[in-house]
Amino acid sequence: MSTPPAHLDPTSAGLQRWHPAGVFFRAKLGAAVRKAALDAGFSCPNRDGTLSRAGCSFCNPAGSGTGLAALPLAGQWALQVPRIRARDPQARILAYLQAYSNTHASPERLRAVLEETAALPGVCGLCLGTRPDCLDVGSGEARLDVLASFVRPDGLPFMQLDLGLQSADDAVLARANRGHGARVFAEAAQAAAAHGLLVCAHLVHGLPGAGPHDLTRSVEFLNALPVSGVKFHNLLVCRGAPLAREWQEGRAPLPELEDYVAALTEALERLRPDICVERLFADPAPGELVAPAWAADKAAGLRLLRRELDHRNTWQGRLDFCPERLPDWAGYHLPNT
Repeated sequence: MSTPPAHLDPTSAGLQRWHPAGVFFRAKLGAAVRKAALDAGFSCPNRDGTLSRAGCSFCNPAGSGTGLAALPLAGQWALQVPRIRARDPQARILAYLQAYSNTHASPERLRAVLEETAALPGVCGLCLGTRPDCLDVGSGEARLDVLASFVRPDGLPFMQLDLGLQSADDAVLARANRGHGARVFAEAAQAAAAHGLLVCAHLVHGLPGAGPHDLTRSVEFLNALPVSGVKFHNLLVCRGAPLAREWQEGRAPLPELEDYVAALTEALERLRPDICVERLFADPAPGELVAPAWAADKAAGLRLLRRELDHRNTWQGRLDFCPERLPDWAGYHLPNT
């Protein structure tokens, strides 16, 4: 790692103590970046009967979607871009195919959606949410080939796969009805990187059956893989999710805010410093949150995390990668990351 600016004092409050997404995207795209969430009408193998019809235990009925799938992507884009421009006129805008599993389709269907996305006015790239078992790894990799074919200046020059791992513990994944194990994620991340695609891993803390150090063990699993980003989520009980019944019956206790911050701090200290942190707290949609109540105040959680990291004088990667000197990104102050 390059030597950080000499003025950085690790004991100073207000330093950036994790690798912020703002720094990562500015390096990749030359400007601040915002995302427009799009729904292309895909389903999920864990919902349509390919694997199961129950879905993952924690997933909300909308599959993290916007509910706008009835509109063409161009119409969804036209609704969101003016709002984004009003808040941040200079930002570049990424399309984010977020709902359900956006490679759970034939290569032809996937190609058509990507052509439609690449034609959106002003789009600077794509983040695409999918499952690691929906990429044809080990069976021709046709869908990965389609994705890679769009990574070009006149197509989608930036492309990131948002891949759900959730936990590196196969027993935890099985209890959550995830439908795949950690090895499938590792193979998908490696295959995506070999195709020139970036990978952002999603992790959840507090899943039923997970121990207090599950998040750290999952981070250590990611450190050995070609992963460029991570999104951390505190477990939410969402209205209509299978987990809601487990929670109501007392079979799925939830971490308190202080427990989550402690787990997140431990995990960050072990996380490779080049991996950007795109999310630290889950962001429930209006009306979907059943529990925990503290998850409704994301800003309070971020304040507590910053205080804890400052108090402990620690930072991302300190324990395994950079124990004495803060990485370069520590000198940036990006309050929106």
